[in-house]
Amino acid sequence: MTVTPNALVEQIDAWLPQLQCTQCGYPRCRAYAEALAAGRVDINRCPPGGEVTIRALAQTLETAPKPLNLEYGTHTPRTRALIDEALCIGCRKCLDVCPVDAILGARRLMHTVLAAECNGCGLCLPPCPVECIAMVPVPVPEHEGPWPEYPRAETQRWRVRAERRVQRLARRAQARAAARTKPAAASAPDRERIGAEIRAAVERVKRKKQKIGQD
Repeated sequence: MTVTPNALVEQIDAWLPQLQCTQCGYPRCRAYAEALAAGRVDINRCPPGGEVTIRALAQTLETAPKPLNLEYGTHTPRTRALIDEALCIGCRKCLDVCPVDAILGARRLMHTVLAAECNGCGLCLPPCPVECIAMVPVPVPEHEGPWPEYPRAETQRWRVRAERRVQRLARRAQARAAARTKPAAASAPDRERIGAEIRAAVERVKRKKQKIGQD
């Protein structure tokens, strides 16, 4: 049976642990899945998925497994982010990069990590100006699923949270773009009114001059 391109992307994406960590060179797991389905990249660029993901991708794409490409990182034990709240300055930089919205906080207020939602991607570490974030080990209970560190239920939840974040950011960008166009649209009637007033003033001056000339 022929697999449609969209269905193939779905199959591939299901074998990515959804850390959205960008180690593969793509901004999201979904983008990597699309590149794999199109044959643009190799199957061994996902360190979090490790051998489990590589074997599954090889079977899905009917190719031979190969070792993880260490240029994209190594497989490491699972961790999650922990913020030293005494050092946090509330800069929001970690909130802006968390792909699954696992950090709560507001500008100039203390931030905290939702432990149950953090996927351990580590993207919050580089932008933190005071280095108040550490990655700590996560004890993983026994579970059914392909990955030792990532239960399937969690990876599915991370996928949903990442998609919702992308959609929210897209709506926000559209709103900002619409807001930038509103002043120009709103000023059009004003320009017409001002133009009409100028033309009327010119006509009044002309009539006044004509009247003076007649007198």
